[in-house]
Amino acid sequence: MIDRRLFLGLTAGASLAALTGCGSSDAGPGGAAGEPRRGGRLRAAFAGGGAKEVLDPHLANLFVEAARSKALYDKLADLGDDAAPVPRLAERWEPSADLTRWRITLRKAVFHDGKPVRPQDVLASYARIMDPKRAFRAKASLSLIDLANSRAVDDRTVEFALTRPFAEFPNALASFSAYIIPESTEDFTKPVGSGPFRFGTFTPGRSTLLTRNAEYWENPPHLDELEFVLANEESARINALLGGQVEYAHDLSPVTARSHEGRGLSIVRAPNSGMQAFAMKVDRPPFDNRDLREAMFLLTDRQQLVDSTLSGAGQVGNDLFGKGFKHYAEDIPQRTRDLDRAKWLVDRAGARGLAVRLDTSTAATGFVEAATVFAEQARAAGLDVQVAVGDKDTYWANSLKNGSLTSFRSGAMPIETHISGRLLSSSTTNTTKWTRPEFDALYDKAVSTTDESARAAAYGEMQRVLHAEGGYLIWGQADWIVGTSAKVGGVRTAPANTLDWARFDTVWLG
Repeated sequence: MIDRRLFLGLTAGASLAALTGCGSSDAGPGGAAGEPRRGGRLRAAFAGGGAKEVLDPHLANLFVEAARSKALYDKLADLGDDAAPVPRLAERWEPSADLTRWRITLRKAVFHDGKPVRPQDVLASYARIMDPKRAFRAKASLSLIDLANSRAVDDRTVEFALTRPFAEFPNALASFSAYIIPESTEDFTKPVGSGPFRFGTFTPGRSTLLTRNAEYWENPPHLDELEFVLANEESARINALLGGQVEYAHDLSPVTARSHEGRGLSIVRAPNSGMQAFAMKVDRPPFDNRDLREAMFLLTDRQQLVDSTLSGAGQVGNDLFGKGFKHYAEDIPQRTRDLDRAKWLVDRAGARGLAVRLDTSTAATGFVEAATVFAEQARAAGLDVQVAVGDKDTYWANSLKNGSLTSFRSGAMPIETHISGRLLSSSTTNTTKWTRPEFDALYDKAVSTTDESARAAAYGEMQRVLHAEGGYLIWGQADWIVGTSAKVGGVRTAPANTLDWARFDTVWLG
């Protein structure tokens, strides 16, 4: 693990040029110039999970855990840049006419021990994730599978029975941490997967070393070795990159990126990676009043929030999740600030001078800063928004059930997954407490039809309803930012948590 003291010790004798990154490169924003090359060890700095972390992919939650799992294992599908599912271990999929059974044809892939990836491994992996006695993140996404009636058809075909018709089943195959492991695996001290890298060594809380899998089903990695090193502080990650201790620094702030861009390293920005929002609970005062919710939408100066709290590393939002993703309602006009109408709506709601508590926290970068800017914007419309900074360790659990207005953010996922997880009457993470039977019916219509145009129309209607009266005030779409050495090539500008994010099998050292 890299921390400030270790960095200072390692770089005490380094030259000023090395520390400041002086010099220039013709590498460009995607990394090193030139063709891919074979060989070398890439060291990637991520924030870590401490001494208790494990390599069980079904427990992956942090970014470093997701990146390591992607290197060691495969899923049946993953998400493309538009958050639509793309085949991975699944070569193809085919639904029954009534959408209640799905046949998955597996690729000819092998685990690191040379054994083939079989339908039995897929079924066992999903059974483990769905075990009611365990708390795996992908469990909710796979809950519509009827495992008792699912089966291996032959050596490369698995058939899933579902509890209801579901046209979006490939989204479940791509769900976060739904990795395929060998049947009966429970020991992950020396994990065996089918991913592009094999296990080397692992020191919890410090580092993980992986080696090239020459038998990888897609294309063997360019790198010979991939090392994950942990550096929880952003300053430690960027300093390690500038000092040559690592070649890749994950999760940089816009301010840091802007400060160091063009100084001998490459900054890679992935647009539309993070939804930035405030969540209004629509089941309680004061935001059970639709006029007041509309006033909140209209009093917001989105560009000021993007400029001041994202340092311009993003774009304005339109109170809808999934900008740039499949099924996003591009036809809905961009909402702009209308302070006069916002004031009128505040008055009509009888809310002028109303004290509104905005719960926020340092649980996410920029939350407190954005809340402070927004509070000033709200005061211009006659609302007294009071920023309350809570405990970062309990923030997410508290914001789900308590208060009326909270800071919120989200990474990439299919729009269907966002709706099913957060906006249905049965959703378990419904932060805005949005419950509308007619909205639920639209969702059911969308996911139960084989007609693509009818499905798109239903998603469009759901988004029009949310834009008009929903509880998510989505003010920005943040870029995801990583920094690399100028000699690194092949780093892709994919949204966080999609297939090409933190994908090291396509990266090379120049």
